[in-house]
Formats: sequence, C-alpha cells, structure tokens
Amino acid sequence: MELHSDETLWYFFKKGEANGFSLLFKKYYPQLHVYGLKLSNNREITEDCLQNFFIQLFEEREKQNEIKNLKAYLFVSFKRRLIKQLQKKQKNIPISEAQLFKSNFTFSAEEISIHQEMHFKCTSTLAQLINNLSPRQKEVLYLKYYSEMKSSDIAEVMDMNYQSVLNVLQKALSKLRKVSENQQIKNILKKN
Repeated sequence: MELHSDETLWYFFKKGEANGFSLLFKKYYPQLHVYGLKLSNNREITEDCLQNFFIQLFEEREKQNEIKNLKAYLFVSFKRRLIKQLQKKQKNIPISEAQLFKSNFTFSAEEISIHQEMHFKCTSTLAQLINNLSPRQKEVLYLKYYSEMKSSDIAEVMDMNYQSVLNVLQKALSKLRKVSENQQIKNILKKN
C-alpha cells in the first residue's frame, strides 16, 4: 500500500485497513511517546495512556470526522487524555498545562544534538531535491524563498508573466512534495 500523505493514511485507517493502523501507529507512536514523557515524566502512565489512546482511536475510527491536520489532532487528543490521567493520579487536583511544562518539559544535550543532526540531514536532502529541479524552477524558488521576493517582482526579474511564475513555483513545490513524501513512505516501509 502506497501512502502519500496523512490524509491518505487517515483514510485507510478509518476504513479499518491493518496497514493503515500499523503505519499510523509506527509514524506517530514514537513522537507521542516522547511528548508524553516530557509532559508526565512518568513512563508507566505515558505508555498506558498512549496504548489506550490508540486502542480508543481504532475502536472509534468510523465516528471520526475529517481531520485537516492529523499530527496536530493526535497531539492535542493525546495531551488531553494524558492530563486527565495525571489528574486522576493526583487525586483530582487540577494540573494546568503551565505546571506540566514547568516541572517536566526539559531537553537533554543528546536530544538537542539529535535534532541538529536531523536538521542537517533534512537540509542536505532538501538541497539534493532542489538541485534536481529545472534551472527555471530553482531560480524561482531562490528568488521567492531566499531573496524573499514577491511573485510580481520575480516575474520582472525573470522576464516572465505573473501567471507563469506562479505555475513554475507550483510545479516546483509539487515535485518537491511528491519526492519527499515518496521518500518518507519508503523510510516508513523499510522499518516494517
């Protein structure tokens, strides 16, 4: 099964496809797990809550509406569930988000190092992807995002009409999205 976006992943998940659930779980469980640990500082509660969250998500999948941003939806829903679980453990003493962040949300040197390494790899990959675009697409991207020019100014610089600039920009971004999504899916499927 080839998935190109969170929308497609959500579609297959809602239909009850085993691969849809498996890919959703593999893609978001690690991220939600780390986030939960940051909030709760309690591995047992975080893992129990996260497992129950995915079980409930699966059981109620057909009731779910369309979701515009799957990642945000999962993070918000899991956070709410975890806060409720932590409040139960604290004998119903309200725990505000500020209290959670103040006491538990810390970063280790290793996390920062890993993030920097991932950022470098992403930047390197993005450079490779951009370099595979046509010269005209590369120039439009450069002028738009690195020189921060408006599309009308790019049209003047490149001696193109305004609509042509928009078309070239759209094609370049679509190509980058398609290639990067295909690469993400390949990486996910390799982990299976």
